[in-house]
Amino acid sequence: MFNALVLEQEEGKTLAAVKQLDLSDLPDEDVLVKVSYSSLNYKDGLAITGSGKIVHKFPMVPGIDLAGVVAESRSPQYQPGDQVIMTGWSVGERFWGGYSQYARMKPEWLVKLPEGMDAAKAMSIGTAGLTAMLCVMALEDGGITPDSGTVVVTGAAGGVGSVAVSILSKLGYTVAAVTGRESTHEYLRGLGASELLSRAEMAEPARPLEKQRWAGAIDTVGDTILARVLAETDYRGVVAACGLAGGYKLPTTVMPFILRNVRLQGVDSVMCPVAIRTEAWNRLLTDLPDNALGEISSVIGLGDLPQAAADIVAGKIQGRTLVDPNK
Repeated sequence: MFNALVLEQEEGKTLAAVKQLDLSDLPDEDVLVKVSYSSLNYKDGLAITGSGKIVHKFPMVPGIDLAGVVAESRSPQYQPGDQVIMTGWSVGERFWGGYSQYARMKPEWLVKLPEGMDAAKAMSIGTAGLTAMLCVMALEDGGITPDSGTVVVTGAAGGVGSVAVSILSKLGYTVAAVTGRESTHEYLRGLGASELLSRAEMAEPARPLEKQRWAGAIDTVGDTILARVLAETDYRGVVAACGLAGGYKLPTTVMPFILRNVRLQGVDSVMCPVAIRTEAWNRLLTDLPDNALGEISSVIGLGDLPQAAADIVAGKIQGRTLVDPNK
């Protein structure tokens, strides 16, 4: 028997409780993982509190990511003792997730933990860090180098944005950071941003083409800010778009694409192929400075999750919260 946080629904309300389960209760997938750590993300908070339509079926063990050790495997890809990471694939939404001492996973959902990285650091990086690395790789794939010019990062003080600023700076890029909070300026300079721009300035509606300013961009915001970034991107520049914090619409024209040969590259970490994930996790080991991860605010157990979920949805948590299901 082992412990897991289980979500159930009664009369439209989501109820969360730590329950004892048997291995036979787990989904019939090929790899059994003994979970070392998960983490608390905003999406997890929405799932546990029931304040967002995250969970597609009940009962559900939430937790959109995990790191741990393979206990049993029917897959030739993994052997007992292998250390693994899982993020994405709708785990914790459609499939049972990481808030459990044991989890059964499809082998194609897993990547091996890079040698030199431990499970706690992997969960500190989490989905946000993986997404940031994939965005940097998208710029590189498009031929954007440190010599190309300035790269702008929108939503720079957020989870994806701050890691992106830090990685780009370490790789030698000149980075401009867009943020709506003046209180984050010192923090972003510490991560390596050499120019700071206000969100209000960048949210002003743009003409079809503006003065060329950016060799590349990583956009976590969408809507009018992404439209302005595109209008200001250099000839043959690349914009990696991974978020919609400011809205899902894109009020732009074809002008940047057909007159300046700008590439708009979408970046998704949820269904990203394993080979690319593996490359990204290995790059994170070498290219991510420790100060990009921010403060690990706490390590909590399964029983602490309902309150912590309410706190993260209410905006009361700063820094990363790791979840130790064995605590």
